[in-house]
Amino acid sequence: MLKKVLLAALALLGLAQAQPLTVLSHESFNLDKKLVAEFEQKSGVKLRLLKAGDAGEMLNKAILSKGAPVADVIYGFDNSQLSQALQAGILQPYASPALSALRPEFVLDKTYRALPVDFGYVALNYDKAYFKDKPLPQSFADLAKPEFARLLVVSNPATSSPGLAFLLSTVKAFGEDGYLEFWARLREGGVRVEKGWSEAYYTAFSKSGGDRPLVVSYATSPAAELFYSEKKLDEPPTGNLLLPGSSFLQVEFVGILKGTKQPAAARKFVDWLLSKAVQESIPTEMWVYPTRKDAKLPEVFRWAEVPKAPSALEPQSIARNRERWVSEWTKVVVQGQSPEAVKRARK
Repeated sequence: MLKKVLLAALALLGLAQAQPLTVLSHESFNLDKKLVAEFEQKSGVKLRLLKAGDAGEMLNKAILSKGAPVADVIYGFDNSQLSQALQAGILQPYASPALSALRPEFVLDKTYRALPVDFGYVALNYDKAYFKDKPLPQSFADLAKPEFARLLVVSNPATSSPGLAFLLSTVKAFGEDGYLEFWARLREGGVRVEKGWSEAYYTAFSKSGGDRPLVVSYATSPAAELFYSEKKLDEPPTGNLLLPGSSFLQVEFVGILKGTKQPAAARKFVDWLLSKAVQESIPTEMWVYPTRKDAKLPEVFRWAEVPKAPSALEPQSIARNRERWVSEWTKVVVQGQSPEAVKRARK
């Protein structure tokens, strides 16, 4: 009996001294604390969350630490960054048993190095109070008019996943020959650029106390505003401006980093993240849609509009052109170069 007690005590001591499983994520990653506690208790895996800014910053951190990874698992890179993550060779394959429960259209990586956790739509939001007696833009091109450009805040595509998604939507809508002219007009009109989504939404957006009543955010943001409102509201104080071509389908992935010393624990975490219980909690934790086919949505998601025809680009096209598009955007919007000069430099 004494021997059994000692063995049990040593096992508990070993668990307490075990290295935590480090999950590298973007700033918006959030999970139900009760579910996290249950996972840790049942699996014996202690979680450590390492938030590294926006998704672009997070992925860059993972790539720069290749060979000596700062984490075991990475969550939050999306379909606009998928090719970058795969080409960097930072992920190891894992065909989770939960794959069969996921919507197949979101399983974009057939090597299973990146598994889809959630999806959403990057979209324009507007402050209803500001536009109560004022006209809204009627087309995507209208945004570049001075009367609207000076009202808009966007995120930098070099460091922000929604910023990159919005840039890609302009490439899709206006083409290689027109997207830079669109951005040049936005710049001349006074568009504001922030480093990431958090700065754009919680600092610059007028609903949060800023001076910009138009913001690049998500189609689920109005539902979140209603959900978190301290006052009882009949409808959200913000709305979606789903101009044709202006929204972009975003799928977020999880992957196990090469070099992890805890592959078994990492696999347990991925399976748990794709479980029905966690998937059904994701909508009101991170305001995105679950990728499981059997996960139910909360009632408040009736305010989360789905764009009729969101923009999308082939992963191969993004892989070939992403760095150039971001570089050209930087030259025109940040440095103020002319679109003509930037296009001439392509040749």
